[in-house]
Parts: sequence; C-alpha cells; structure tokens
Amino acid sequence: MTTPPERQAIAERQLCGLVDGLAHRIAEHVRERAATLGLTASQATALREMSGPMTMRELAERMSCEPSNATFVVDKLEKQLLIERHPHPTDRRARQLVLTPEGAALRARLLGLLAVDSPVSGLAPEEQDVLRALLERAVTSR
Repeated sequence: MTTPPERQAIAERQLCGLVDGLAHRIAEHVRERAATLGLTASQATALREMSGPMTMRELAERMSCEPSNATFVVDKLEKQLLIERHPHPTDRRARQLVLTPEGAALRARLLGLLAVDSPVSGLAPEEQDVLRALLERAVTSR
C-alpha cells in the first residue's frame, strides 16, 4: 500500500511527464509551422506574442526568456523588416516594438498555421479553458 507522500510523488511525476510532453509537442508544432514561413521557432514565438506594441521586457516575459535573448530575436526580425523599434509614448528611456505591415501579415499567416492540427486542438474550447485554468492555478499556487 502506498503512503500519501508516495502517492503525491507518483502524481507529480506523472503530471510533470504529461506537461513536459505537451510542451514538447507544442514546441515541435511551432518549429514545423515556423519553418514553412522561413522562420526559426524563436522568431515565430516572438511574432505570435506580438499582439500589439510592447517593450522588449514585455516580449521577453511573454516568450519566457531573458531580455538579451529576445533582443537577439528582435534584431533578426528587424533586419527582415518585420518589427520596428519606436520611441515609447510614456517612457522616454524605453523603446516600443511594433510590427510592420509585413510583420503583421506574416503574424496572421503564422497564427493560421499554428491553429491547424495544434496539439490542443483535440480538446473542445471549454476543455482548453479548463486545462488553462488548472495549469494557471498550479503555476501560481504557493
């Protein structure tokens, strides 16, 4: 018979494996779709997260990476004329990242590709909402 701590350890191991497996499937999905557009997975992630003007720090947070890594990705996207750096409207020390019209069009194509056969597309929208809520609770609980 397993003790409560053993049961908890087994449950956590199983959950970690499932979450890790889903993360790998999502990452592979992004990588495959990005490649069809001539983008790296990091560039695709940056474009996906660019839902509007934002600072480098905000983008890095959304990409779950360090600002220096986001800067590297943004530099590449800027060279491709997909993102521009503009003065921030309220903070003169900051710059705001803004998609160019070409960047917005590519982002729209990317979002369409990411929606096709997504690793979570087998779940109904309500199930996706429940999964998201449960994961948010698990991540933010202390």
